[in-house]
Amino acid sequence: MRDTYQIIWRVVQQIPRGRVATYGQVAMEAGFPGNARLVGYALHALPSGSPVPWQRVINKRGQLSFPKASQSFRRQMALLKKEGVLFVDGRVDLGRFGWFVNTIHR
Repeated sequence: MRDTYQIIWRVVQQIPRGRVATYGQVAMEAGFPGNARLVGYALHALPSGSPVPWQRVINKRGQLSFPKASQSFRRQMALLKKEGVLFVDGRVDLGRFGWFVNTIHR
């Protein structure tokens, strides 16, 4: 499983500052189409202090996946705003801030 997570983490590291990708997009790019939850598990397993920009992965509706009242939600939103990502009514415009690629990064 660790090798799978490493692949996912490498894809997430490719997401540029100020851009976001969905869990499903990351799964597709990592070679695990249809396994968006696997991306969530991999990000949850990141070691403390990891340089992987986990905050750049959001759900397919352009929203953060943490509960709105949680510290994790507030932290992710703050990190994305610091990168210049805008939220309107709690959503990110994926057309404007989305990261779309067509190659698999392995």
